[in-house]
Order: sequence, then C-alpha cells, then structure tokens
Amino acid sequence: MATNADRIAFRNALGSFATGVTIVTTCDKAGQDCGLTANSFNSVSLDPPMVLWSLARDSLSMEAFRDSEYFAVHVLAADQEPLSNGFARRGADKFAGLTPDRGAGNVPLLAGCAARFQCRTAYRYEGGDHVIFVGEVIAFDHDDRAPLLFHGGRYALAARRAAALTASNAEEIDTPGSFGEDFLGYLLGRAHFQLYGRMQACLARHRLDATDHFVISILGIQNGRTAAEVEGMIGFTGARITPEHVASLSARGIVRPDPATDRLWLTDTGRGILIELAAAAKAAEEEALETFDDNEAALLKHLLKHVIRHTDPGLPDPWAPADAA
Repeated sequence: MATNADRIAFRNALGSFATGVTIVTTCDKAGQDCGLTANSFNSVSLDPPMVLWSLARDSLSMEAFRDSEYFAVHVLAADQEPLSNGFARRGADKFAGLTPDRGAGNVPLLAGCAARFQCRTAYRYEGGDHVIFVGEVIAFDHDDRAPLLFHGGRYALAARRAAALTASNAEEIDTPGSFGEDFLGYLLGRAHFQLYGRMQACLARHRLDATDHFVISILGIQNGRTAAEVEGMIGFTGARITPEHVASLSARGIVRPDPATDRLWLTDTGRGILIELAAAAKAAEEEALETFDDNEAALLKHLLKHVIRHTDPGLPDPWAPADAA
C-alpha cells in the first residue's frame, strides 16, 4: 500500500503530462442530466472508433454512468474554462442556465466545444479506485477551435511551435558579446518596430512622432493628466514630455493645456486623430496575428504581460483613476 506522500508525489508526476479537458455527460434512469469534468479521456481504436475515460468510484455520478447505455464526451475549447469549473463542482446544479442539444439516448450535448463524441457504452473495467468506461463512437462533430489544456494542476494554453527566423540551417554564429535569434530583447524589439512601422503612414499624415502618440494615447485613457503624470506613465519608453511637445500639440489643436492646473486635455480634434490611430493600430495587430489562432494570440499576450509585470520598475498604471495614479 502506497503512503499518502507517495500518492501525492505520484499525482504530481502525472501532472507533468499535459492533457485536454473534457466534460462527460449522460442521462440517468429518471431522465436527469448528469455531467462532470474529466481529463482522463483517450482514444482506443480507429476501426471501430472507440474512446475511453475513467470515473472515481466515489463519484456522485457513478450510478448514472453505470446504468446509462450512452454518454457524450466534450473536448473543451480554450475559452470554456468557466464551463469546466462549473462541471467540476461536486453536487452543483451543473446545467443551470444551459440549454443543451440532445444526442443518442437523450444525452445532453454542450455547445461551443472543440469536439464532441457521442458514445454507446461498450465495456466497463475495474481500475483501482476508478472505473474505466470504454465507448463505441456512434457520432461526432468538431470545430477548428483551440483546446483547453490541463498541466501541473492548472489550466494551460496550447500554441504551435514557431519556425526559426533564420533562412538556413547553418550553425548560429557564436562569438563573444553576440546575441542569437532567441534573445528576448531582440525578439521583443524587432516585433515592436515591425508592428509599429505599420502605423507610420497614419502618424506622418498628422505630423506626429512616437512621443506625441504616447501623449494623446494616455490622455485618451483618462483626460486631464499633467505632463509629469503622462511622462511617468511612459517612462518605459525613455521619452520626455518637453514644453515644445506640448506647444506643438496645442498649436495644432490636438491638446489644450490648462496653465492654471498644468493639466493637458485632449480636444475633439485630438480624439478624432486618436480614433484613427487606434484603427490603424488594430489593423496592424490583426495583420500580425492573422496566422495565429485565438488560443495562440491569447497565450502570446498572456506571456508578454508576465514579462512586463516581472520587469516593471514600478511605473504608474495608465488605467488607474487619476487620484490613485
């Protein structure tokens, strides 16, 4: 008999294997819908098509799945984490607010999943503290949606591995003081300048430089900041808000300075320009992410936020209220 510590270590070791997340549903003898979150799903055979999953012996849903001839396995999409959490709660009304479709044996079918498999129970096997259900797939459907993953006891996102930037397979030059193509600073810098370059035509049309853009962007988030506040919020750029910058923006009717309070106000003209710049920025983002699926785009932004938080020297938050900034 393994000790409790051994069981915990074993479970942690199993957690190093990334799995998809599924919800398995059925309908009990009384016609009540039943379902739970599981990550034990696996394929068994292509011909005939068969899959399996396992259920803890002490599960409140065991009787329903033992007695039912049919069940459905839903492979969850990356944006269905709340649904997974809802079906993982023991004893909760998991179908509250849902209007599922109906499959074989009146089994409930959930919408928005990456894939769904309707199954007839073919075999049940005793597997230690679990029962293994093997189902013959009698119908299935799938959508080209990124899957939700589970790894190390937490939800995770999947991403395809990027191709190397180098055009050949030649060995990378390794000389003292050199940086390779995997250097984070190079990757972030190149991505920034290539993405920002898509906006240059719009900036040039309004005779704006990068610092001007930063100023009106901050004022667009919350109008009436002082020049010092704006400069603090864009401190990561190294830009300085000089009186010449303010005077230039004011002369063109983009910003209205208030000498009494030292606050800067974005005018209607400035807000119109900002909307145009935001549209150009959004178009540049969509172009940059056009080969990404939704999951990869979310993962990229998530990881960049990690980098920003870890390297943040304590700059003010542009989205915080003015009295808290």
